[in-house]
Amino acid sequence: MTLSNGTSDGTIRWGILGTGFIAGLQIKDLKENGFTVQAVGSRSLESSESFAEEYGVATAHGSYEDLVADPMVDVVYVATPHPFHHANALLALSAGKHVLVEKAFTMNARQAQEIVDMAASKGLVALEAMWTRFLPHMIRIRELIAAGTIGEVRKVVATHNQSLPKDPAHRLNDPALGGGALLDLGIYPISFAFDILGTPESVKASASMSATGVDRQTAAIFGYSNGAQAIVDCELDAASANRAMVIGTEGWIDIEHTWYNPVSFTVFAVDGSVVERYDEPVTSRGMQYQAAELERLIRDGSTAGAILPPSETVAIMAAMDEIRRQIGLSYDADGVLEGNE
Repeated sequence: MTLSNGTSDGTIRWGILGTGFIAGLQIKDLKENGFTVQAVGSRSLESSESFAEEYGVATAHGSYEDLVADPMVDVVYVATPHPFHHANALLALSAGKHVLVEKAFTMNARQAQEIVDMAASKGLVALEAMWTRFLPHMIRIRELIAAGTIGEVRKVVATHNQSLPKDPAHRLNDPALGGGALLDLGIYPISFAFDILGTPESVKASASMSATGVDRQTAAIFGYSNGAQAIVDCELDAASANRAMVIGTEGWIDIEHTWYNPVSFTVFAVDGSVVERYDEPVTSRGMQYQAAELERLIRDGSTAGAILPPSETVAIMAAMDEIRRQIGLSYDADGVLEGNE
């Protein structure tokens, strides 16, 4: 069984597709919390074998095709750069494997919908690896909001700014590889806004572009039918405290640096007095919770959970499509935007 504290009994077997930095972070949390990591696959056997040796994985495959065909693998974690998520996820689903797909889930809503549709047709789980959604402090925040602790939510404010590599050839700065602040960093505050307020009625976006043609910084205001707003922003060449707030008519929740990691938060009443202080430690980095959710869905025979259903993942990608349309960000090599296909 999958336990509520983010651990597993290890009966569901994981395959890791990709051997980059994020794959290493995920596999460490999996192995520290009782999950079975059965195999890894890379485009080169050398890379796969090196990764398997470093992280203690039983089987190394020299191709993605061999990984998804492995009968000892039940779930494939897609850890490649986001321009490749669509093809990699479809490959795994076609082989009958459940998938946990790194964010941004795909390059656009159309690709996301194709993954979701294939998973549904096969009765498989396709879960976006937005690990923040499943962290204990976010679960508590949702409980507080549902209980009316801060009254009616009027505003969400969330930032994700980092000082990342400036090399024009780096993936983050390369339009051909889906570079820019939005897909890598903006996905966090945008997903948070959806988590708290749902799908917006309107989107207004602004950006500054880099010399390579990707968004250096992007900000957006989401509008909702009840008058609520979400203000989200991201930047890849300047760092900040990266805090977030949920503001209501009876108080607010202040989530500390860096809000999308396992951190503390404070609930304030409208007069500024402290209502609750949340400061619970989390074992490992915290990426095990999204894996536990995927295993729970498998065991329950479900393909959609309440915390991040596939339909919401598609809606988030659609909002990002609209932001890209407004700021003039396109990825022509992949035919990313609907109007460019």
